[in-house]
Amino acid sequence: MNDRPLLRIALPNKGSLAESTQAMLREAGYAQRVDTKDLVLLDEANGVEFYYLRPRDIAVYVGEKTLDLGFTGRDMLLDSGADAEEVLALGFGGTRFRFAAPGASGWTVASLDGKRIATSYPGLLGGYLAERGVEARLIKLDGAVESAVRLGVADAIADVVETGSTLKRAGLEVFGDPILTSEAILIQGAGVDKPAGLDLLLRRLTGVMTARNYKMVDYNIDAAKLDAAIAITPGIDSPTVSHLAREGWLAVRAMIPAKQAPSIMDDLWDAGAEGILVTDIAACRL
Repeated sequence: MNDRPLLRIALPNKGSLAESTQAMLREAGYAQRVDTKDLVLLDEANGVEFYYLRPRDIAVYVGEKTLDLGFTGRDMLLDSGADAEEVLALGFGGTRFRFAAPGASGWTVASLDGKRIATSYPGLLGGYLAERGVEARLIKLDGAVESAVRLGVADAIADVVETGSTLKRAGLEVFGDPILTSEAILIQGAGVDKPAGLDLLLRRLTGVMTARNYKMVDYNIDAAKLDAAIAITPGIDSPTVSHLAREGWLAVRAMIPAKQAPSIMDDLWDAGAEGILVTDIAACRL
């Protein structure tokens, strides 16, 4: 291997985003730290060096081309203003960024003009309002944004909303369309050449996401009923079909969407299938 690792990747150092990111990378075959105090981990087998950083700083390091790639949230990338771009959406860490205010039924985005808005994402929010011709005073807070109205610091807030229960306890209601739907993403510097090792990383991550979203179904079916069964389980390209020792019967294997597995099993049973088994997929390449 070269003196310098082939690929330098920034990872969140704490929080749910960090845990989910490291779990995905482990499933993809990359080493991850055991001690949360470690700031750097060299994965010699895969030619990768991981740097564990504050989630909000990752886009800056990648945008400055100090590091090749980074795992962060879409909201943090857009808020940072960094010269970086999204490479792959990772399918976890989903959140919505919303406006909220007391008695929100009387509020619109336009009515925010001239108001004070508390937020932890001034870069993201400022761009959103500017595109709509709304001029407001942004109050930057690092946390507990929902308390800003009650304490008289702001007239409304813009924050990440999950269940909305925290807002309700603070006497706030969401209004308007979501400012942004965010999730965990892989980013790289804008306008840079594709770093060595990126294609392999993307194949592995895509394989993990596919394995998480699909299951394998196996079942036996009378040959006369095969077409009806295949219509239920068409697979990715096509199902695998083989003959059983039982005359006139076939064994079928296919990938199915994980969320639809129970209903697919019911449909197969109604179609005459027997011995229906659904199993998890550890990894795949398609």
